[in-house]
Amino acid sequence: MSTSNDPVSLPAATTTTSTSSTSTSADPPSTARAFIPLEANPVLLTDLLHQLGLSPALAMHDVYSLTDPTLLSFIPRPALALLLVFPVSAAYESHRLAEDSLQSEYSGRGDREPVVWYRQTVRNACGMIGLLHAASNGPARDFVQGGSLLERLIRSAEPLAPVARARLIETNEELASAHKSVATQGDTTAPDAQDDVDLHYVCFVKGKDGALWEMDGRRKGPLRRGELEDSEDVLSEKALALGPLKFLEREAADLRFSCVALAGSLE
Repeated sequence: MSTSNDPVSLPAATTTTSTSSTSTSADPPSTARAFIPLEANPVLLTDLLHQLGLSPALAMHDVYSLTDPTLLSFIPRPALALLLVFPVSAAYESHRLAEDSLQSEYSGRGDREPVVWYRQTVRNACGMIGLLHAASNGPARDFVQGGSLLERLIRSAEPLAPVARARLIETNEELASAHKSVATQGDTTAPDAQDDVDLHYVCFVKGKDGALWEMDGRRKGPLRRGELEDSEDVLSEKALALGPLKFLEREAADLRFSCVALAGSLE
């Protein structure tokens, strides 16, 4: 990210090993199953989504700025989901704890949910959880191919309570295998699955109710951030103001942010 007055020009983030502990009770315990962290690389993330069963008509795209209309114009619209990758800093954790203290534990299930939310119980799986949130919600659901792993997983998860949904993901060996096949192919050397990493994925989607939702498996549940018009997607000016720009306002001192968006493929 630039150190100029424009705080939202975003380089690609790479996963790094944390040099200080930011672990809290929101994280899976050290004894939990662990995945190799996913690099925030749109080619790899697209490959994983396609392996899971999302149509090739969709792909992930780098978002190089959240405020520059020219750079945003390179992203096909509508954008169906936005993944923000950011450092889990002390400031972020303080905000999370304060906000979560006012929230009840989420217990939603079934087709009446405006969004399908997954709790993260696998260490270093925030990238996979973010991709599942992106593909399971909003118009992206229409691009999940019938009979695929992704379709079967979503269909099995919907009627379950959050704890059972998490267990479904935790024990799915086909999902773990697909994740591993992609996580070892990044531009940077992949950390070990047991490493503590300090970059985290959060997904923003438009729910069935037309609202912008923040989807984070480390939280108590999905967070409804505000109403959107029918014509507004997750990269609309209002959606960006309600969601990812707030992260940048709180974390302006740390430059390791990146964004990728799920939208139509350019191929």
